[in-house]
Amino acid sequence: MTDQKPLSEDLEPLSAKDVTLSEVFTPEFLERFEVHSYRNASRILATACPDELRELVATLMDFRIRTADIVTPGGNKSLIAKSMDQLLNPKGWYESRIQGDIIVKKTTIYPNPKFDDAKKKKSEKKTVSTDKLYKITGFIDGHKIDFVKNRVAFDMEWNSKDQTFDRDLYAARTFYECGIVDAGVLLTRSKALGPVFAEIGSRVAISNFKSKYGASTTWMGKLKYRLDAGRGGGCPVLAIGIKPAVIEDFEEWKAAHPVIRQQIDVNELIEGDDEGDDGDES
Repeated sequence: MTDQKPLSEDLEPLSAKDVTLSEVFTPEFLERFEVHSYRNASRILATACPDELRELVATLMDFRIRTADIVTPGGNKSLIAKSMDQLLNPKGWYESRIQGDIIVKKTTIYPNPKFDDAKKKKSEKKTVSTDKLYKITGFIDGHKIDFVKNRVAFDMEWNSKDQTFDRDLYAARTFYECGIVDAGVLLTRSKALGPVFAEIGSRVAISNFKSKYGASTTWMGKLKYRLDAGRGGGCPVLAIGIKPAVIEDFEEWKAAHPVIRQQIDVNELIEGDDEGDDGDES
C-alpha cells in the first residue's frame, strides 16, 4: 500500500484577496496604514466611487491619534472613534441602518376544471393558478454601519471584542446584497501596533491590560482571518490597518511616562486568544 499525501496538499488554494491595489494608495499612505483588498474592492471603489474613496484616503491621512487617547476609557465609544466622527460627519458620512420585511408569493398551479380536452377551446387553458402572499417581518433587522456616503460603507473598530467583526461583515454584505453600497471599508489596528501597546502596557497602571488590548480584540489579524474564510460573502471589502505612524506623540509620551512594570510580550497581544471583558469601544 503506497503512502498518499493528504488531500489538502494536492489542491490549489483559492483566495478572494487581491494581488494589487489601486494607485490611490500612495507610498505615503502605506507608511501610515496597511491595506488589504478583497473581491476587487480597491479597484471597484476607485472606478465606481472615486470621489468617496479619495475623500476617505484624504481623511485618513489627516487622522491622528494621541497616546493619551489610547489609555483613556471611552465607555461605548472611545475618544479615537469620536475623533473619526468629527472628521467624517461634516463631509456627509453618517451612521446608517437598514430594516426590511420580505413578501413571499406562492403560486399554485392545478388542472382547470372547466377545460374540456375533447372540445379543446383555445380560450380555455389546461391549467390555472392562484397566488398567495406571505410576509416575513424583520427579515432584514436593523443592520448598522458607522459611516455611509452614497454607495460606500465605512466601519471603524479600534478596540472591541473581535466577534464585532462578524457583525460588521454581516452588515456590509447585507447592505451590498440589498444593492445599497458597492463595497465596504473596515478600519482597525494593524499588527504593527503590537510593540506600541506592549510599551504602553509597561508604563500605565491599567488592570488586565492584555485582555483589554490583546489578541481577542479587534485588530487586523482577526479581520483578515474572517475575510480569508469568506465571511464577507460576495461583498468587496477593503481592510485598512492603523500603523504606529498615525500616533503623533508616542515618543514624547514615553519620555513623560517611565516604565512601572515588566513589559508585556508582544506575542501575547497579537497572537492567541486572551480572555477578558473589553467592553465595546469601537
